[in-house]
Amino acid sequence: MAANPQSALSGLARALVQHGRLSEADALSCAAGSNHGSTNGFLVELAQRGLISTRNVASFAAETFGYPLLDVAALDKSSLPRDAIDRKLTAKHQVVALGKRQNRLVVAIADPSNMRVLDEIRFQTGLQVDLVVAEADKLAKLAESLSESAEQSLKDLTGDEFDMDLLDQEGGPAEASADDAASEVDDAPVVRFIQKVLIDAINEGASDIHFEPYEKYYRIRVRTDGVLREVAQPPLVLKEKIAARIKVISRLDISEKRVPQDGRMKLVLSKTKAIDFRVSTLPTLHGEKIVMRILDPSSAMLGVDALGYEPDQKKALLDAVERPYGMILVTGPTGSGKTVSLYTCLNILNKAGVNISTAEDPAEINLPGINQVNVNDKAGLTFSTALRAFLRQDPDVIMVGEIRDLETAEISVKAAQTGHLVLSTLHTNDAPTTLERLKNMGVAPFNIASSVILITAQRLARRLCSCKQPVDIPIEVLLQAGFSEADLDGSWQPQGPVGCERCKGSGYKGRVGIYQVMPISEDIAHIIMTNGNSMDIAEQAQREGVRDLRQSGLLKVKQGVTSLEEVLATTNE
Repeated sequence: MAANPQSALSGLARALVQHGRLSEADALSCAAGSNHGSTNGFLVELAQRGLISTRNVASFAAETFGYPLLDVAALDKSSLPRDAIDRKLTAKHQVVALGKRQNRLVVAIADPSNMRVLDEIRFQTGLQVDLVVAEADKLAKLAESLSESAEQSLKDLTGDEFDMDLLDQEGGPAEASADDAASEVDDAPVVRFIQKVLIDAINEGASDIHFEPYEKYYRIRVRTDGVLREVAQPPLVLKEKIAARIKVISRLDISEKRVPQDGRMKLVLSKTKAIDFRVSTLPTLHGEKIVMRILDPSSAMLGVDALGYEPDQKKALLDAVERPYGMILVTGPTGSGKTVSLYTCLNILNKAGVNISTAEDPAEINLPGINQVNVNDKAGLTFSTALRAFLRQDPDVIMVGEIRDLETAEISVKAAQTGHLVLSTLHTNDAPTTLERLKNMGVAPFNIASSVILITAQRLARRLCSCKQPVDIPIEVLLQAGFSEADLDGSWQPQGPVGCERCKGSGYKGRVGIYQVMPISEDIAHIIMTNGNSMDIAEQAQREGVRDLRQSGLLKVKQGVTSLEEVLATTNE
């Protein structure tokens, strides 16, 4: 039996023939003349030969296959979700993601009968796909404009002409060996790829980037709002080139792959904007994992109001910062925003008549006007050594990156007692346990009571996006979470995440601090000196109106800033 010529046509072409919109001969001729017989090539060929316009084809496809028709030329490109679909897929098939809500992705396509492309999108995104039909020529222009280069992304970010350079930790151009220089032409795609990953991460407001090699694949993830998300899976064969490039620009030993290394690099975006990266390498079973932490100096310039302090907490903190001497401690786990809080306080104090010195491991944010020192244990420059040197240089304010041992703690206490304002961090769960931790280190209770003036414990919770909606939560659950019956007066309703293009379907955009700000009152100082424990201190703080972390978090829920789930996940009752 002779084969049916229509079987060589795509679903859309076959439908055009069957409905009498196109002759079979013209359809076969256009299909043969198109690029590899692709649907988009077929539609372009139709339009070029004047057989049928892309507008008429789009209207026919929408009506025949039952999908809405959309004029994509009227869309605002900036509102479209970035990288929802792999850019290679977008360029190859001229498909564009228009929006994402929860587990569904809205996609514009010229040929809704092309099931192979739809399967590729579902496989790549892991989402259900809802289709709209668009004109092939307009869709191709939109797909091309969205596949912009890393250089154009950078211009959009900085508003300047492309002026980017990668610098090492000492501010000079990164050095490379002769072999590196010889292979730089071959590695140009890797260089551009790494630059694009860095720029996209900065655009998204990410805090760190993870390059992770495994046995059968290599992935790159970025942490945005505290949550890791995979952004790329480059070919496994590139893992060595990617690692070597990052190590070269971070001034690390590219021949040493057996031990962890730490470095630093700078991404110069323009004459007025630069981003520092702290780079850490770790040998794993299948290669070197590299984590790059993004250190944006602008985060220290946000001001106290942007951090999420309640009015009474802000007043207590500013009152302590304005004191001429004493110790202010910021506590919390890694990644809870302690550094930003400390630098915000330093920025308030950073005036022409104030001498400020900091000892950090390492200095994360560069602030002009502040004397910053990187501790180096191998060279003998420890926190305690740096503190002793500071005290000989007539400082007004001292910041110690972390109090890790008794020697550092005692020198910090002595500095606070002798007319200096000392700021530092400890890794403790809340404010009351910080005082007990100092006692356990060996600091005398009298010295603690006479030097510490305020302790801030903090956590970071994801902030609800503007797409948030009220949610119904049983009263029993709210009471169990810590709300009182007086709080549940019906004047407010908890908000929950929904998901939109702006928040990439997560329902959250940005983070907000949850704080326990505890000034050291005379009663709390008395408990310290009489060897009271952290529970005694916590009870007294409650009597004085100090909210613990859970209570502060529930207040954010009441204000609609974050969700109950976020507060429960980030605070202990």
